[in-house]
Amino acid sequence: MPKYVIERSIPGAGNLTPEELNGISQKSCQVLTGMGPQIQWVESFVTQDKIYCVYIAPSEAEVLEHARQGGFPADSVAEVRGMIDPTTAE
Repeated sequence: MPKYVIERSIPGAGNLTPEELNGISQKSCQVLTGMGPQIQWVESFVTQDKIYCVYIAPSEAEVLEHARQGGFPADSVAEVRGMIDPTTAE
């Protein structure tokens, strides 16, 4: 199953409270439940003005549909083609 990285522009994301992040997470999970098990949220990284999310999904269209239903921006969606880390250099 393909893995995707989604870039979401959310000005001030780094200043969101734990309660606000909880609400966003709950909304995302509700949408995912309605879409079925073929799309999964792996993790997200919050920066000052963006949130970068990692999803496993059958297609980019599924990722975009999740964003549409959740009311989340999806400025870019990129399929992961490989992974590297420090052990790649060994």
